[in-house]
This record gives sequence, C-alpha cells and structure tokens, in this order.
Amino acid sequence: MTHPTRHVSRARILAVRGDTIEERDDTLVGEEPMEIRVGGPGQDPVAVAITMRTPGSEAELAVGFLRTEGLIRDGDVAKIEFGDPATLSQPDDTVIVRLHRPFDASTVPERHFVATASCGICGKASLDEVAVRCDPIPAGPVVSRNVILALPARLREGQAVFERTGGLHAAGLFDPAGGLLVLREDVGRHNALDKLVGWAVLAGLAPLNERILMVSGRVSLEIVQKAAVAGIPIVCAVSAPSDLAVEAAQRFGQTLVGFLRGDGFNIYAGRARINL
Repeated sequence: MTHPTRHVSRARILAVRGDTIEERDDTLVGEEPMEIRVGGPGQDPVAVAITMRTPGSEAELAVGFLRTEGLIRDGDVAKIEFGDPATLSQPDDTVIVRLHRPFDASTVPERHFVATASCGICGKASLDEVAVRCDPIPAGPVVSRNVILALPARLREGQAVFERTGGLHAAGLFDPAGGLLVLREDVGRHNALDKLVGWAVLAGLAPLNERILMVSGRVSLEIVQKAAVAGIPIVCAVSAPSDLAVEAAQRFGQTLVGFLRGDGFNIYAGRARINL
C-alpha cells in the first residue's frame, strides 16, 4: 500500500540576515502523530503507543519500536496493516502490527505513554528497567580508526531530507568496512533508530551483531538501549553521550564512541573493538 509523502512541507518566512530582510519560501520537516497497535491471530489490536514522527517508513518505525521496547521478538511479525482510509484522512497515521502468535497485552507498560519526538523512553526511572530486555552483546567486529573517522561524512552524504530542511536526525547502519547499508531520518533520533531496527527485522536481518550504528547529535540512554536490544555492538555519535548512556554501554558490553568529528573521537566504553 502506497501512501502520500509528507515528510516535508513549505512555509512563507521572513529571513533576517544581518542588515538584509527577505520574504521567501522555506522547507520544513514534517511531524505527525502515529498510533501503533498490535494483535495476534484472532485478537483485536491493542493500542500500545502514540509517537510523534516524521512521515515515512511507518511499518519500519512501528516494528522497530515494538522490538526495541521488548514487546515482540525477531520473527514475530506476520503482516502490517494501516488505518481505515474510509475514516482516516491519513491512513498511515495508524499502524497495526499482526503477529504470528498471541499478543500478551500485559507486556505493555502501565504508563501507556505518548512518546514525544525527543524522548523515546520517558517515564522509565532507572537503567535496570531497560537492561532486562537486552540479550548479551557478542564480541562483534574490530574496526579500524579510519573506518570510524569516515562515518560522519558518509552519514551526512545520505541525509537527503536534512539537506532540504536542516531539521532531522539521522541514524545509519554500517558494515565493519564502513559501507553504509541503510539510513533513516526522523525529527526524533530514537525514531530514526527504530526505523533502522524495523527495517532489519522485516528483512530478516536481525540481530545486528556485526554492524555499526552512527547517529547524528548526542547519545542518550534510549539510543544505547535500543541499539543493545537490536544486538548492535558499536554505537558512534557526532556529539556527547550522557552519563547514563555510558553506564548502559558498559553494562551491555557495547562500544560507545562520541564527539566523532574531524580527525578525532572519544571512546567511552568497549575500546577493544576499535583498532587504534
């Protein structure tokens, strides 16, 4: 099923640059709510969450969110459905994930949250609450310094929407030689990662034990946690990690690289996977 592309829109703005004032058109990044529902064979779908996202890759986002939140496992997804076009102006604002097995609604967190674009795990009080969903991270690949240093430029090269709007986060999945496998963008960095994970689950490529994740911006707990659930051993970012992100990477056995800019970077955890 094909849906209209709404990831960008146009607006009339007044641009002030020094002494120059100009009225012109500008491109804006799209942001819309999406409801995620889940059901097993013969079950009525259960509403799990509403997340604010950039339209596009809705099936991947829904599956990736459910996987990284520990609500489904690899291989659970039978098919993806969208909202009723007879009642919804934007059918892809509702995604229904059908499973091969019955879905236990008690696994849905009691907080039944609305996930904003900036926070993927709001309401969780401690690292212990997310650690239980992560299988052990295997040793994974050892990659060279030059591969790590090349990641930001390759990520930026793939950010088509960012070049038009300047308003999106990106998450890219790379092989150990630094080749870009897939890139997703979203107004929320955790959504961009969920789209990557959903892509891998739907393609039968999970877990991602031999892959490198590169994200724009900073690294907070939800990024490390979601990467760990997906089995990603190496997480790299342009900016800084939070203290809880570092603690999580250490606990999960991941490599965490931050401040990856120019000819340098910081290794906060798992230094053995980087060949210096």
